[in-house]
Amino acid sequence: MKPYTEKLGIKLWAEADRPREKLLLNGRRHLTDAELIAILIGSGNKNETAVDLSKRVLLFYNNDLDALGKASVKDLSKFKGIGGAKAISIVAALELGRRRKETEGRDVVKVFSSKDAFEALIPVFADLNHEEFWILILNQANYIIGKQLISKGGMAGTVADPKVIFKTALEHNATSIILAHNHPSGNLKPSAQDLSITKKMVEAGKMLDLPVLDHLIVTNKLFFSFGDEGLI
Repeated sequence: MKPYTEKLGIKLWAEADRPREKLLLNGRRHLTDAELIAILIGSGNKNETAVDLSKRVLLFYNNDLDALGKASVKDLSKFKGIGGAKAISIVAALELGRRRKETEGRDVVKVFSSKDAFEALIPVFADLNHEEFWILILNQANYIIGKQLISKGGMAGTVADPKVIFKTALEHNATSIILAHNHPSGNLKPSAQDLSITKKMVEAGKMLDLPVLDHLIVTNKLFFSFGDEGLI
């Protein structure tokens, strides 16, 4: 007689061990990351429960939800047992979590320093694996009255058109602006192109009486300020 090795499906588990029932009985904070993901994907495959499959996915990303949050539908669909629909559910849930972080600071923010600008911008750059260029739009009192995406590109860079930047700023009645773009590589050192566009933007801002207060290069946790480094 062959040894019994087949894994029990979630429906055959004790009720307290099933992720959905566990959430209802004990609350969401009692579930592990794998159990929460298992609820999203609903089912595993013939060899794994949904929880086992979720653990395997998490292990691939070193149990780092930030790293998982950067995964695309295509990336997740490569795991056996996760098709397009399940991958979409995971990506959508993690995106909602990212947006929740963004809405935490919806009170009007006044910019006193480069750190204030960074904290206002980090939600829009979180989890990006491509480069984007944004501007912070400020009023006379240095309160943030808007954030605008100017352009997006690939891993290597994006193009920031001064005409688009100042047109956008003027349409939103900006008194001054702060430039920002991310480096997905994590390298904070400004490139020659970064230095060139910053100089060009500062000069154009002076002509239009719409000063460029700073330019930030952003990674997931750190930033480089042209203003702090005396480059503006």
